[in-house]
Amino acid sequence: MDPNEDAAQQEPAFDMASVTGSPKPVKEDVAAGVLSGIGPDAEAAGQVARDRGWTDPVPFAYSELNSRDDQREWAGIAARYEWDQEYGEVGPAHPELEEQLFRGSLIPRAGSKLEDLNNFKVNVESTDAIEAVHEWKDLGLHPVMLQNIALCQYDRPTAIQSYAIPAVMSNQDLIAVAQTGSGKTGAFLIPILSKLMGKAKKLAAPRPNTVQGFDMVRDGVRAEPLVLIVCPTRELATQIFDEARRLCYRSMLRPCVAYGGAPTRAQKEELQKGCDILIATPGRLLDFMEQTHVLSLRRVRYTVIDEADEMLDADWEDEFKRIMSGGDLNEDGDHRYLMFSATFNKEFRKLAKDYLTDDHVRLRVGRAGSTHRNVVQDIVWADQHQKMKALYDLLISMPPVRTLVFVNSKDQVDFVDDYLYNSGMPTTSIHSGRTQIEREDAIRSFRTARCPIMVATGVTARGLDVVNVLHVVNYDLPSTMHGGITEYVHRIGRTARIGNEGIATSFYNERNEDIAYDLVKILMESKQTIPDFLEPYRPENDELDFDDNSEDEFFDQQEEEAGSEAGDKADSQEGDAEKENQPVSGEIDDPFVDSNKSKKEVDDRKDSENESRPSKPLKVSKQKDDLKDTGTPTRPSKSKDSAIQESAWAPKNDDFWGAPPSKADRAW
Repeated sequence: MDPNEDAAQQEPAFDMASVTGSPKPVKEDVAAGVLSGIGPDAEAAGQVARDRGWTDPVPFAYSELNSRDDQREWAGIAARYEWDQEYGEVGPAHPELEEQLFRGSLIPRAGSKLEDLNNFKVNVESTDAIEAVHEWKDLGLHPVMLQNIALCQYDRPTAIQSYAIPAVMSNQDLIAVAQTGSGKTGAFLIPILSKLMGKAKKLAAPRPNTVQGFDMVRDGVRAEPLVLIVCPTRELATQIFDEARRLCYRSMLRPCVAYGGAPTRAQKEELQKGCDILIATPGRLLDFMEQTHVLSLRRVRYTVIDEADEMLDADWEDEFKRIMSGGDLNEDGDHRYLMFSATFNKEFRKLAKDYLTDDHVRLRVGRAGSTHRNVVQDIVWADQHQKMKALYDLLISMPPVRTLVFVNSKDQVDFVDDYLYNSGMPTTSIHSGRTQIEREDAIRSFRTARCPIMVATGVTARGLDVVNVLHVVNYDLPSTMHGGITEYVHRIGRTARIGNEGIATSFYNERNEDIAYDLVKILMESKQTIPDFLEPYRPENDELDFDDNSEDEFFDQQEEEAGSEAGDKADSQEGDAEKENQPVSGEIDDPFVDSNKSKKEVDDRKDSENESRPSKPLKVSKQKDDLKDTGTPTRPSKSKDSAIQESAWAPKNDDFWGAPPSKADRAW
């Protein structure tokens, strides 16, 4: 094959330079009510999807999948660098592991628009001046950390990293607020791990030499981590764990992850091999804290709360006090707290006041709760009864790229997933009602593009970072009662991460008026096109006034403490009353959860996001041979004589997207 032809086939089919022209024809067609929907049957619909370049849908036999738990390669037991006590200060290279950690095609990489993330105004409040550092070599990092950063192909620090890393390196508590996809994980992992690399032998608890073999009964020790990282969802926990595995390479620092749903035995075994960095979700962490022979926090030097705005829910107040105070038992009292988030709500501020030192650093990149311009935000009108057809038309008209579809309830996840699957689209789905095996399998299928379309609830996919997610679809916009514009920002932040680009398409209709004003302001702030049906919500004189309770109070030192605490208490009480009226997810029938002492994880508790839901959909099992009706109400019948029309969402100009890409040209 000609080398030039081979190179051309490897180029992404999704050209962002041409995408900016897409909103107008899409909006015009939808506003006119021209929607074709799917055709007569799955076979014909599947052929249309194949013609457009999508892969075949993959059947999922969930009963078979759940029966293989003892053979499962859980995310928490992924390979990491195991330290031999015979090593000196730095361990030797491990070529096979290095290939897995750093050179895989599915590892997220910084994009060409990384510099755009550094154009935000950075606000810093600190008793000591914090100077931004824009080169890795100037940050005073450990040589092993610099080598790992180079292996990760991180060319330069992002804006938040340029300020946060010097603050942590100077041993200060920190609050950092920045847009999703701006490098927050690296902002705390890089400096913390770097500082510990030169001290690990002195600070770490005794542990067995696992390179020589390990028997849990004979060799197991109590885990006494130096770093505790708490995050809201299982998927985010494993994601941070993967990044820690890369950044700990060739050091004696050993990362572990603990999250609900997976078997506790496997997680205990990893902890008892020794644990210096513990990444955990609240529920499983509290379980292990009660088992004092398994886990002690007496050596913790750093406590990091990631996605703090999501976790600081009133229902978790007592649990958070236990988690935050657990590290105060460390022997010399040298303990730093770091909190990272995309927004800065009142619960967040109260926790910071209770636990951080008075001279802590407060850092904000851009406005709290804002988005960046690397995401093209396209708001289209879709009548409620036409949304399913609109989604199909949208996916068929666009190039085949990794696409994340957000809906507001678990039932709706299943409904949309089944609809797309029966329409010949390669979909998977995730929500808190699934077992952990199913959740990890869905993430793996989406990450590897085995199923490049994933339907999810917003909370379940919080913090998800998957390479080449080029399209996010808000099938349901979040209501103000269930996250509102903050949830919208988190959702569209799943694309265009760390300098990459992407599109966020949101379906809007009369049911979404409660979010309209905030949505228009977000669009204006990031220089996006305002559709005609949202023009009535444009602020007077185009003045952007964000009532997000974070701007003034973030840097207002004149706020009276007593008045603030009273306000926080009132807000908490109001929030409690509000939550009582929200739907609560059902319990997960999970054979791997061995304790009911702790609360279910935040995403499990909050996944039912809208009170108004469609009628219960047909439950379709994605079995290998056929689709089985479980007896629930059927979907509208489709005439076998009707033909699948060309999608009304297709651009008017055939050169806009180009011809349907071949398999070699797909952007995943």
